Amino acid sequence: MKLEPSVTYSHTLLSNVVSENDIVVDGTVGKGNDTEFLARLVGNQGKVYGFDIQKEAIQKTQERINQNNLNNQVKLINDGHENISNYVNDNIQAAIFNLGYLPGGNKEVITLPETTLKAIQSSLSLLSIGGIVIIVLYYGHPGGEIEKEKVLSFVQSLNQKQYAVLKYEFINQINCPPILIAIQKNDNH
Repeated sequence: MKLEPSVTYSHTLLSNVVSENDIVVDGTVGKGNDTEFLARLVGNQGKVYGFDIQKEAIQKTQERINQNNLNNQVKLINDGHENISNYVNDNIQAAIFNLGYLPGGNKEVITLPETTLKAIQSSLSLLSIGGIVIIVLYYGHPGGEIEKEKVLSFVQSLNQKQYAVLKYEFINQINCPPILIAIQKNDNH
C-alpha cells in the first residue's frame, strides 16, 4: 500500500460512501475532475450538482461531461457554493470542495472563508447519515492561510456525537501540501 495524495484519497473516500442513484454535490467544479468522478459513481439515475462562480470552470466541466456522455446525471450551476440550499432540496450522500483557485485560471478569484463556511454548513444540513463532506484545503496563495484556519476551527468545533472529522495531511512536504478534511455524519441513535 502507498499513502495517497489528498486528491486521490478524496476519491477513495467518496467511492466507499457514494453508490448508484445517490445525490451528491461538487461545490467547486474547477476543471470537472471530481464532477466526472462523482457522475460515474452515481450512475444514470443519480444526480451531481456542480457549482462554480467562474463561467470558464462551468464551460470546461460541461465539455468534459459532454465528451463522457454523463449529461443525465450532472446539473452545473454558475453560482457560488454558498447558495447550495437554493438548488438542492434532497438529502445528499456526499459533497466535495477543493478550496483555493481554479488551476490555470485567474489566481485573484479564490474561495473565501465566509462563503466556504456557509457552503459547508449547508452541505452538513443536507447530509444523510453515513454521508461525507470532503474539503481539500489548498492554502499556498494570498488569503489561503486565513481560509484554512477558519475552516479548521469550524470543523474542530463540530459535535463529535453528530460528526466524525478526519484531518489527512503530509507533514514533511514543502510548499503547503493540501490538507484533506473528511466529515462523516454519525448515526447518533
